Amino acid sequence: MQKNRFRILQFFFLLLSYSMISQNYELLWHDEFNTEGKPNPEFWNYETGFIRNLEKQIYTKRKRNVRVKDGKLEITARRETYYNKKFNSVIKNYRYNTQFANYTSGSIHTRGKIEITYGRIDISAKLPEGKGLWPAIWMLGANFKEVAYPNAGEIDIMEHVGKDSLIIHGTVHYPWDNNTGYKSSTASTSLENPSKQYHLYSAVWTPEKIDFLVDGKVYHSFKISEAKPENNPFHKPFYLIINLAVGGNWPGEIEKDIFPQKLFIDYVRVYKLKK
Repeated sequence: MQKNRFRILQFFFLLLSYSMISQNYELLWHDEFNTEGKPNPEFWNYETGFIRNLEKQIYTKRKRNVRVKDGKLEITARRETYYNKKFNSVIKNYRYNTQFANYTSGSIHTRGKIEITYGRIDISAKLPEGKGLWPAIWMLGANFKEVAYPNAGEIDIMEHVGKDSLIIHGTVHYPWDNNTGYKSSTASTSLENPSKQYHLYSAVWTPEKIDFLVDGKVYHSFKISEAKPENNPFHKPFYLIINLAVGGNWPGEIEKDIFPQKLFIDYVRVYKLKK
């Protein structure tokens, strides 16, 4: 009975949220993932290889790792041996001198195709389950390739690590004069069942602040003025990234018998304020 009440309340709040969106915003771009096969190439690019954070997976373009099926985007992490096509034992960087990966997964992004400055970003997602997994829905500044990290800025709409299975994180990273070169503003919230049903993960970004929401409820708010005005990235275009990482410097030890695991995305919708 308690679970049914929770679902009814959740549905009510989602309806209320959608009503507020329709009153204040208009749809700018969306992907409902209604076409079977690979994600729409007009919207999405792939990351391939070892990319960041000492993660254990290689990202691929294969439909085994990234596909659209039954109206959902599926990003699948698999336990399998996969040759690193960028392998070079001379280069002292794990992205190149690791010959084989023990895991594969997928990461797609909209850089150069869909870029956003301010607005509301809604993503309906059901998360994978298991220790060592790190699904993320996040954004980087569109000039990421031209400037050193973190000068382009980072907006993490949703991050989840399997060792904390009921916790969702929302974070921003931006440049700062300290020993790491950046500063962060982060918060977390708990969910009863992020791996059992779809939830709505959102960021509402204005010139003044970025709010982080789950199912229409704000759990973190960042004032953009907290970043220094002379190199504040949050007034510039960002692009969207959706990925499922395995291992790395946050999730830690991998539960090896859980694979394959899937990150499901029902839709992505981006709104801008009505004039």
